[in-house]
Amino acid sequence: MKVLIVGGGAREHSLVLAAKSAAHVVHCAPGNAGIARDATTHTIKADDVDQLEALCERERFDLVVVGPEAPLVAGLADRLRERGVLVFGPGRAGAQLEGSKAFSKEFMARHGVATAAFRVFDDAAKATEYVQREARAFVVKADGLAAGKGVVVASSVEETIAAIRSMIVDRAFGAAGARIVLEERLSGPEVSLHVLCDGERFAVLGVAQDHKRVGDGDTGPNTGGMGAYGPVPAFDDALLAQTLATIVEPTVRGLARDGLPFRGVLFIGLMIHEGAPFALEYNVRFGDPECAVLMARAQGDVFASLVAVAKGALDPATVVTFEGAAIAVVVASERYPAEPVTGDVIDGLDEAAAVDGVSVLHAGTRERDGAIVTAGGRVLTIVARGQDLRDAASRAYRAVERISIRGAHYRRDIAWRALA
Repeated sequence: MKVLIVGGGAREHSLVLAAKSAAHVVHCAPGNAGIARDATTHTIKADDVDQLEALCERERFDLVVVGPEAPLVAGLADRLRERGVLVFGPGRAGAQLEGSKAFSKEFMARHGVATAAFRVFDDAAKATEYVQREARAFVVKADGLAAGKGVVVASSVEETIAAIRSMIVDRAFGAAGARIVLEERLSGPEVSLHVLCDGERFAVLGVAQDHKRVGDGDTGPNTGGMGAYGPVPAFDDALLAQTLATIVEPTVRGLARDGLPFRGVLFIGLMIHEGAPFALEYNVRFGDPECAVLMARAQGDVFASLVAVAKGALDPATVVTFEGAAIAVVVASERYPAEPVTGDVIDGLDEAAAVDGVSVLHAGTRERDGAIVTAGGRVLTIVARGQDLRDAASRAYRAVERISIRGAHYRRDIAWRALA
């Protein structure tokens, strides 16, 4: 099968390796310096819908898998399907679940999905007045896409009001913050649940737990994700059953009732609050770094399941299974997430990849004069598979220690709760 992976991060590199291991012919657009070693790359940006459409017309791919959310929200899947291309990823209508926080929360409320109480505002004065009247802190979310950074979990009324002003008035996230969601604060562990959906049927693909904070012990500012692990021991069969009943099943029914065709993966951000699961948000693509963990644990050809979804013929009984454990550790550039430094040479890539059970996934990298250099905030994701989490962690950190990048940093405690 000839496959195109759209995107250029560690998520896409993990998908490339999964396709390559199943003997598929793999292309990627735009890819990165590491992906170029494992696939044919095309220098087309992931959100350049016109050029991607032209590429698919020339290359006649059997399947296109869209990695990031922006091209899905821009309608790439719709354009390709109109051309008869088989696509894994929702069209523009279904992608609203991630493209608009207000839309997704209203969808949840309409269909009885378990989620936190919320209000939507596009006027800073009215939002501020509401917060002052309530006299408590809220989670403040930019309505549109903000590269995973448009959320402020305020700890006071003052912080909430400051976040409102930052988003609506100062436009800290551009047009994405012109409208905001004020959400009730919940507390508890977060879990990333990935569910395949072909518009009518669904199948649980797997769970992972992300680490958003930049520092050990969940300290410091939020990032795009500093690492992940799976399985998640705390997310047991009882919690899964409750999540299916109160979140996943009403979501899939709601998509059908609202006429929102969805052929792709629903990555649902969950919080386990007082022992019960609540949906924090929908994502309409694989998580990053969660995807690396899922692909490392997968047994067999993941892409057979993706094809079934894209064709609208998902059979839950035949979905790929998962074994063992995996841990992903993100190596980030100096000063990430504030102002990441780029252009530094990366050493030790081959030595890290030589650790048994390890894959070195590239994200923010490029080639310069024959050397691989940093080209973004999250530079590499080191993912290791082991018999259990402790074994996987040992392998992952042995590999990370062989990487050398000036000023780089990483968390040294991925999966610390589970390991404790």
